[in-house]
Amino acid sequence: MESFIEIPEGSYYPLENIPYSTGHVRGGDQAHCLTRVGNTIVDLTFLEQIGILKTEKALFNTQTLNKFMSESREIWQSIRSQIQNLLRSDNQELQSSEHKTQALASLEEVQLSMPVNIGDYTDFYSSKNHAYNVGVMFRGPENALQPNWTRMPIGYHGRSSSVVVGGNVIRPRGQVCPPGGEPSFSICKKLDYELEIGCFVGGKTNDMGKSIDIADAYNNIFGIVLLNDWSARDIQAWEYIPLGPFTAKNFMTSISPWIVTLEALAPFKVPLEPQNPVPFPYLQDPDLFSYDIALKTFLKVPENDNTLISTSNMKYLYWSITQQLVHHTVTGCNMRPGDLLGSGTISGPTEDSLGCLLEISLNGKKPLQLPNGQQRTFLNDGDVLTIVGECKGNGFTIGLELPSAVVLPAVQDKYV
Repeated sequence: MESFIEIPEGSYYPLENIPYSTGHVRGGDQAHCLTRVGNTIVDLTFLEQIGILKTEKALFNTQTLNKFMSESREIWQSIRSQIQNLLRSDNQELQSSEHKTQALASLEEVQLSMPVNIGDYTDFYSSKNHAYNVGVMFRGPENALQPNWTRMPIGYHGRSSSVVVGGNVIRPRGQVCPPGGEPSFSICKKLDYELEIGCFVGGKTNDMGKSIDIADAYNNIFGIVLLNDWSARDIQAWEYIPLGPFTAKNFMTSISPWIVTLEALAPFKVPLEPQNPVPFPYLQDPDLFSYDIALKTFLKVPENDNTLISTSNMKYLYWSITQQLVHHTVTGCNMRPGDLLGSGTISGPTEDSLGCLLEISLNGKKPLQLPNGQQRTFLNDGDVLTIVGECKGNGFTIGLELPSAVVLPAVQDKYV
């Protein structure tokens, strides 16, 4: 597929992608709905206003994508095809239009914003490798997986208010307590990242008291982002019993700014391994799938260049994104377009494919070795973390990018 817009070789944003975001174009007061091709931003709100992009319900006359996400998969596919056709090299409608320069902008002319009004955020625990590794650390190999883990997707409710697009992270503070010791108030000494995929809910969702059927779940997922569920492991260890993660997780969750649709990911769809034991019927999906997305984590520490510390893959999930969504609704919980579901840390089967420092360093017992003789068990102030996802197609690459995040020192006040 060729575009009249220049697309650098290896770009994550070919015509095969067409991701969605929002942002302020050339300093405008209102955020517009956007897509991206190469290094060029396409203003969908403007194209809709002048009638070049044809929609029946003014889907992009808004500062978030929620209205568009509320439509059906047929509408999403129709709009996507229309955008691709407008940007093709053999289509003159936009290419020769007097509005072309206003409809297109460079990256430097756009300030991206949170693309979705996130009503609710739930984080799952859907990678068996990760769950097993963490279980071995704290309960031994005989009891690594809790009895319920292979029966249903396990999750916890997070804070939508602290979900951000990229951004630096401020080291959190809270209560900690070493095993057998006394609790204290402390700056977090075990700051960690979690390599995840986030799914945005869309479409005609379920009413309260009803659930989403596994056969319909695919059409209730609009697209995906990279997600980093920042974690304070020492705070988490003290507070998570008996109700699970709380302040150790809710201080910040980062997502990538561009939502990649399931249509763009279709060429990279892969089957998941059969589940044992066989799930209950409401979770049984004849099309049990994930996507072949290579997930790479880079760590830059002072006096070092970026170091690749992990290469995982979305195909390593045990519970699929559709199963996560269906289980979330099984008791009658109503979902809304714009709700965000995190996959949980995605770890592969090898030491170089682990999705967090808790696993990589065995909770601090086996430091990560970095160039110039430096080591890390968890993140230090000044460290820079970058996460990318890549799908290699036939002559094109589709990617996701979580902007680099710097670890900033904790707030200092009378409590510390």
